[in-house]
Amino acid sequence: MAELRQHPGSGTHLLLHCGDILEFRVDSPEPIRGKAYLRTNLGNAGYHRKEIIEHVEDEITPGFQDWNNLPMEKIDDFSWKIRLMLTEEGHFEAKCFIYNSETMQEPFWVSGDNVHINVEPAAYCCANGVYCAFVRQFGGNKNKPVSEFPSGISQGDLTRLDQQGYSVIPPSGTFRDLIKELDHIFNDLHCRILHLLPIHPGPTVYGRMGRFGSPYAALDFTGVNPELAQFDRKATPLDQFRELLDAVHMKGGKLFIDIAINHTGWAAKLHETHPEWLVRDSDGSIHSPGAWGVTWGDLTELDHSKLELWKYLAGVFRYWCVRGVDGFRCDAAYMIPESAWEYIVAKIREEFPETIFLLEGLGGEPAVTANLLNRANMNWAYSELFQNYTRSQIEGYLKYAWQQSAGDGLMIHYAETHDNLRLAATSNEYAKMRTALSALTSFNGAFGFTNGVEWFAREKIDVHESSALNWGASENQVAHIRRLNTILAELPCFHNGSVPAFIDCHADNCLLLGRTDADGGSAVLIAINLDARRSATVSWNIYSAPFDANTVHDLISGKVFELTRGPGGERSLLLPGGA
Repeated sequence: MAELRQHPGSGTHLLLHCGDILEFRVDSPEPIRGKAYLRTNLGNAGYHRKEIIEHVEDEITPGFQDWNNLPMEKIDDFSWKIRLMLTEEGHFEAKCFIYNSETMQEPFWVSGDNVHINVEPAAYCCANGVYCAFVRQFGGNKNKPVSEFPSGISQGDLTRLDQQGYSVIPPSGTFRDLIKELDHIFNDLHCRILHLLPIHPGPTVYGRMGRFGSPYAALDFTGVNPELAQFDRKATPLDQFRELLDAVHMKGGKLFIDIAINHTGWAAKLHETHPEWLVRDSDGSIHSPGAWGVTWGDLTELDHSKLELWKYLAGVFRYWCVRGVDGFRCDAAYMIPESAWEYIVAKIREEFPETIFLLEGLGGEPAVTANLLNRANMNWAYSELFQNYTRSQIEGYLKYAWQQSAGDGLMIHYAETHDNLRLAATSNEYAKMRTALSALTSFNGAFGFTNGVEWFAREKIDVHESSALNWGASENQVAHIRRLNTILAELPCFHNGSVPAFIDCHADNCLLLGRTDADGGSAVLIAINLDARRSATVSWNIYSAPFDANTVHDLISGKVFELTRGPGGERSLLLPGGA
């Protein structure tokens, strides 16, 4: 039999959403003698999850009972097809084959790897604007451009107390403080997801680093830090967290929390209940993890070779899902075995299939991130666009990020995180440009930023302290971000299935790209000047752009610009610095 051709092609990775229709087609240059089938586990997510869970909990070897042979519809003597509605979230695979019971002892398969299909919740197909909030920062320094001590207290006072062994921890922002700003986050900025840095209790008098201690040094994964709550005889810290959660949901928003399950803080509850889960050095010392050549001395690493630890952690995630949390940022996820994540995700999806797992893979290998998104069925991953600066760096990285986002899982562009310097520390114009770059090059509108970006905050976030947010500053980019999020929500060329493509713009410090929707319509042209101080001219040929026009309407500013026309279909446009 002649070699079969399959569409989608063998080895293709597809990112789709519940409710999408997926068509498989198999063709042959010769008449097909027999019937065509699709071998797949689509539609059997429950069986697949059950086998993953039983393998860990009961040591039962997977039997792959989730796979079925689905008969395809004959088009003509040379072609067969099948159309399937995607109704379940999860990771699936599929491949076509031909079988004739009269002439074949074995099926005749399409050559190559299976098609990999990653199905996401329909609610996250577009407009995934994320606001990252560090609750602690919504306290006394929130409105200040630079953090400072309360009146009457100096650094010298604190140093003397520190030297005498006192633990001095200033008041923190609270959940109720953050609730007061939800109108700003969801109405003014048009964000849809609130992402909280860790809310667990952290070190206070033992093993604390910095004035406040790190929220990533959790002492209890199911606890709520009382520092983030007001003392209230009628409402515990957990109750006050649920007040925030309910308020977010009343806004139609989603709430994600940050959980760092690779490690704990010193004197964590697990140190007493499960000391066997701690990683120890050869001399018996409890091991502290690290990255980029830096050891995180306030953290103690957990041993993820222990299956009982996996079961415990699955229970932690379930605890927060039961309370209404919609998703999780999984800190240092690449440090945890793929098989552990596969089990945890399967366990959670049994009850909460629409839960989002956002993995932080910064510092890890791209292949590890790809496998966690694909095989382990995590959903999103941090993009590293924020640490690419030149045109060549950005274009190279975005091509990779778009490929991952179209196949394995969304690479979400955070314009700024707590790990990097504040954008406005360079300039306000630079901050606006990088914010727009992150939004307009996003996939499915997956774009985020850290609290204070909208106010041009300049003081770097230190997770051991409480940096200022410059909240309410008269010069800000609140309207700019609202406009960006509106564009991402309203234009189909920023939704699922959209097609972005770079266009040569003949300018070293500029980017030019076109975007169309999945059907080739709803076209926009995106021009970005990466130099915030100098103007530059971009030029392109109309045959490489998604449309031609004499004038263009700037969707951000509302202004209309006249294009300069050149010979041979050339068009050009002058971009101000940072535009």
